[in-house]
This record gives sequence, structure tokens and C-alpha cells, in this order.
Amino acid sequence: MAKKSKTGFQSAAGLIRYFEEEKTGVKIDPRFIIVFAILTAVVITALKILYPV
Repeated sequence: MAKKSKTGFQSAAGLIRYFEEEKTGVKIDPRFIIVFAILTAVVITALKILYPV
């Protein structure tokens, strides 16, 4: 008799559990993204104030 794997309801319904699927790729700290976004907004705002069009 075949072994039954415990896949759970989500897998049986066709839903993907992405945190298990992702094993490769670039790992970036979420804090870096937040800081980078804030710095980008500050630089753009400063440039708009210093060099109005």
C-alpha cells in the first residue's frame, strides 16, 4: 500500500505555500528596503526643493 503524505488542506486545494517553495535567490533584509525607500524619498524631496523646475 502506498504511503500517504500529510500535505494538509492547503496543498490538496491547490494553494501554494511560498515560504516552503523559495530556497534560492537573493536574501535582502527587510529593514534595508525600508531604509533605502526612506532615503530615496528624502533625496528626491531635497532635490525638488533645491532645484525647482
